[in-house]
Amino acid sequence: MFGQTTTPAPTERGLEDLDAAALAYAARIQGLPAARRQEARDDLVRFALPFAGRLARRYRGRGEPLEDLEQVARLGLVNAVDRYDPERGSFTAYAAITIVGEIKRHFRDRTWGVHVPRRLRDLILEVGQATATLTSELSRAPTVAELSERLETPQEEILAALESAAGYSPASLNAPVGGESSAEFGDLVGESDSVLESVDDRVTVSGLLGRLPWRERRILAMRFYGNQTQAEIAARFGISQMHVSRLLSRALTWLRQSMLNDAPAPWQSGTAEPEPPRPRMVVRRAGDRVLVEVAGDLATEAAERLRRVLGEAIGTGHPAEVVVDLAGVTALHPGAAAALVSSRDAALRAGIPVRLARATPAVRGVLATAGLAAVAG
Repeated sequence: MFGQTTTPAPTERGLEDLDAAALAYAARIQGLPAARRQEARDDLVRFALPFAGRLARRYRGRGEPLEDLEQVARLGLVNAVDRYDPERGSFTAYAAITIVGEIKRHFRDRTWGVHVPRRLRDLILEVGQATATLTSELSRAPTVAELSERLETPQEEILAALESAAGYSPASLNAPVGGESSAEFGDLVGESDSVLESVDDRVTVSGLLGRLPWRERRILAMRFYGNQTQAEIAARFGISQMHVSRLLSRALTWLRQSMLNDAPAPWQSGTAEPEPPRPRMVVRRAGDRVLVEVAGDLATEAAERLRRVLGEAIGTGHPAEVVVDLAGVTALHPGAAAALVSSRDAALRAGIPVRLARATPAVRGVLATAGLAAVAG
């Protein structure tokens, strides 16, 4: 950063010589043109370089190359020379404060291995100082509560500072584990994700399920997602258990063949597929409340109808409460859940509370995902 010079370095009387040199510099630049002032400034900086180097060497061994610390110290020295005012006292004291401040700022802002917000970096330093003080006073390591009380800072922020302190010098994933093995630290982190291998299959199956008739889709969902027995499914559809077994077998065979082929195989039902039943939605008044009874499979196609029915219930004479009875709902699809969310928001804007009652566990899980758990009674 600075070239070699023949200017003598400070001797044992270096600090006194440096103060004298600074006073001579301040007197010398009075009345000089800018070019001559620059020459005098450079002379003082070169003379004080050993002083900056000594301050930099105090911080070696802290993970930063000494050459970098010396460069930072020299930058602080230049700033001290440029801002020096002899009327404010000793140049040596002022330069030491400026140089050390620049070095500490370098450690704070430039040496972190992981980015940490400045507010948190400052708190980490305070926690470190408070830890050292309390350890000396208590003859043991302080607790988080004690640090929080000493620094008048919430415990959550103390914990965040303690965890973030590891970001200053994070361990390398390529660091050797030790011993004679060639394993690295990264080899011990994480594990093989077997579920990742099934992502392609899951995406393919999701697309194929949409091509199945509604009854087969519903039976597959009830069997493999709802964990219902074939007998329970048969009772729900009003068919025999043997028929449910045949429908499951045919649907699974078709899915398997379609996944192995480039194009989905044509669906062969053998019989005319029944139309899916229309969801039932009934609105009735119960005192100062409005009760909306909903039953059936609330597919995405039913979302607009559900939104319209709930809008009528909310607008019926400003009721004290709107209760949506979901006991008869066998499935709640995303579009219908979105309709419930928008209706709930519209009711809240009108000052009318909405409660979703008697939902089955499967439907309750969809409501929780949609953010409706708070109104699901």
